[in-house]
Amino acid sequence: MARANAAYYARRDPFADFATAPEISQMFGEILGAWVAVTWQGMGRPDPFLLVEAGPGRGTLMADMQRLLARVAPDCHAAAAIHLVETSPRLRAVQAGALDGRGVRPVAWHDRIEDVPDGPTILLANEFLDALPIRQFVRTAEGWDERFVQGMAFVTRPASDLPPGAPLDRPLPRGEVLEVCADALGVARTIAARLRRAPGVALFVDYGYDGALWGDTLQALRDREPAWPLADPGQADLTAHVDFACFAAAARAAGADIHGSVTQGALLTGLGLFVRAEQLARGRPPVEAHAIRDAAQRLAAPDRMGRLFKALVVASPGLPPPPGFAPASHQGAMP
Repeated sequence: MARANAAYYARRDPFADFATAPEISQMFGEILGAWVAVTWQGMGRPDPFLLVEAGPGRGTLMADMQRLLARVAPDCHAAAAIHLVETSPRLRAVQAGALDGRGVRPVAWHDRIEDVPDGPTILLANEFLDALPIRQFVRTAEGWDERFVQGMAFVTRPASDLPPGAPLDRPLPRGEVLEVCADALGVARTIAARLRRAPGVALFVDYGYDGALWGDTLQALRDREPAWPLADPGQADLTAHVDFACFAAAARAAGADIHGSVTQGALLTGLGLFVRAEQLARGRPPVEAHAIRDAAQRLAAPDRMGRLFKALVVASPGLPPPPGFAPASHQGAMP
């Protein structure tokens, strides 16, 4: 999965195969831009601070946030130093075009989150974790088998190792699949360590589940249609549902505070998505007004993206809960 997705993002335009929330409506970026401004105030208004996006796609989300911040929170906009975590040279060029003139400082790109310099940070990652490679383990009477790819088929072999942090205590029936994303657990630990060194908040929005669940969620999309994951490596987008419970546990164990997860619908509704939709629709021709309201429904309605997508915050210990999240039920502790 790792090699196939690396080839996919290097060669293809992923947005021909799927649409992310920022591409659906500018409202998504505007709402999160306002979220950044309030979160920045709760951090004590550090100047400068790093505004980081992991997996920034075409740069649409960051451009929409920057436009909102410049208009309604100019102090936050002026304090933000934009850092993008992106490995694709082709996408970096697209992002540079989208962000030209948006910030007060030059944009910096990095291959890995670990390469972003330390300092007060607000990080956003929308549909970033789902593209990280997974391993699949099958519960057997003797323990665990691991699924591998052989030709155009899956095969299983006795597992020789299990990734640290894998939730092996889940009560899987025999024959069921447990998915483990070691790279996502590494991101959780990296972010937590970073936020112990300097104040900050990281918001992850993705589709997935939060609880002691299991199952095979590996899927492929090509030309916006489901595809066989093993066909034509590098020509389809491979994803898997994010295990938010496992991700949160890794970040919490590394000393961070956790807020959420909450559904994307609850977060966006609580932050004023439908109020903003009505503001934009007011006075527009009926067709445009309907499109705006339909985009809001697509983002937040339970039968669309609202329930499947979750939002989770990893934060430095002691910071106030960010907008849209109840007070943390599990607190990290500095040594």
